[in-house]
Amino acid sequence: MKIIPSALLLTACLLQARAETSLTIYNQKFGVVRDSMPLDLKQGVNQVRFADTTAHLEPDSVILRDPKSGVKLSILEQNYRADPVSPGLLLDLNEGKEIEFFVKESNKPDRIVTGKVIRSGYVAHPDNSSQSYFITGEDRHIVNPVIEVEGRLQFSLPGEPRFPALGDDTILKPTLDWRIHADKAAKFDAELCYVTSGMSWEADYNVVSPEKGELIDLTGWVTIVNQTGKTFKDAKLQLIAGDVAKLSHQTRSDPYAAGGMAFADSSGPPRVTEKAFDEFHLYSLPLPSTLHDRETKQVEFVRAAGVKAQRLFIYDGVAIDRDRGSRMENIRNDESYGTQSNPKVWIMREIKNSSDNHLGLPLPKGKVRFYRQDSDGRLQFVGEDMIDHTARDETLRLYTGNAFDLVGERKRITYKTDSSNHWIDESFEIKVRNRKQDEAVEIRVVEHLYRATNWEIRDSNNTHLKTDAQTIEFRIPLKAGEERTITYTAHYSW
Repeated sequence: MKIIPSALLLTACLLQARAETSLTIYNQKFGVVRDSMPLDLKQGVNQVRFADTTAHLEPDSVILRDPKSGVKLSILEQNYRADPVSPGLLLDLNEGKEIEFFVKESNKPDRIVTGKVIRSGYVAHPDNSSQSYFITGEDRHIVNPVIEVEGRLQFSLPGEPRFPALGDDTILKPTLDWRIHADKAAKFDAELCYVTSGMSWEADYNVVSPEKGELIDLTGWVTIVNQTGKTFKDAKLQLIAGDVAKLSHQTRSDPYAAGGMAFADSSGPPRVTEKAFDEFHLYSLPLPSTLHDRETKQVEFVRAAGVKAQRLFIYDGVAIDRDRGSRMENIRNDESYGTQSNPKVWIMREIKNSSDNHLGLPLPKGKVRFYRQDSDGRLQFVGEDMIDHTARDETLRLYTGNAFDLVGERKRITYKTDSSNHWIDESFEIKVRNRKQDEAVEIRVVEHLYRATNWEIRDSNNTHLKTDAQTIEFRIPLKAGEERTITYTAHYSW
């Protein structure tokens, strides 16, 4: 269950209490809308309607307040209507009644027929939004409309329906109705704030490498999608990156905002800016923007050149069956563990997110696509991976594919165990081959020592690094066309 503490909502509302529409969009498919609505209240109880909300508003998140005039408002009652007029809804409202249908046929004059709506076929939208529809398919689970025309029933509409005038209780857009008590008459712009689903954003990164070398150019884009049923005109857009918990019944706390920084040289065109906000990061688009319903909008938010992206070749030769489980007891008693070889050598790119490396920015999670220039200067796609939210000075390691001309081979040579004295000896032979004709490489051979907590390496023909409590790494330089062999014995005890 996703949750957002209500204090985050309240603070998001207070961040920009100006007479303009503004949005804070979270990368968890919801957003906070801040809007301005004129109120002309008399002293006492007033009936107020606002007919321009989203189709996915969360009614219990609504905040209506007077930020400036000092009028004391008390909301006695709030009603949210999310069933705007649609053909299906009007058919439903006219079940059991006769209405007109406009019939247009080729080679025949247009005509009007009268039909009685026996069944509308109207159902609520499957995502429980305010949208609705009626279906005329043939699937046996689908409810078709039933219309009686000239004493006969048909399971389709005879033509375009023409409905009587709208009643007072019908609405054209999702609507909020309030009964508000004011301690005195006043006319002012109130601030309306609420959470809505149907809104999302995500980051995407494009990396361009030259034909040779490890320096890259990195460009980041944010893609904003509006599926709320509402168009936001000239809105101030802000984006929050982070794993924000969100639930229906919320607990208040006191978030705060810290100083921000620009994502590009301030002497250039207006750019997206970033600042810490509570335990997350808030990105602000520089200019107001219109976000249409069902629109996808993209904005560049980071551009960096000369970034070092070290290319690594990793050979992790153990083909692990994930269904066996990773507990030591399971692996210790499984003699066949580690006997299946994975021949693929992974291509990895390692990027330090630091100012010294021309970055040093909080990077939202997203997809990173890698391109490299060929000898003719054309860009060729060479892999992609996902990154999580990455703080300043952290290191990104991205997998971009398997090397074509690098090969690994791993096999077990000996296996001895003495269960009464609690030890296992296991020996391996690992071969790595560089089939490139004109390029030397280094392959990092990774070995996992999972059979027991206590282990030591014996009889190794190469030096190794201990990278964690149960992993070692051999760094093997290979000339073009060269093959090298690694052997070692792992002694386990428990």
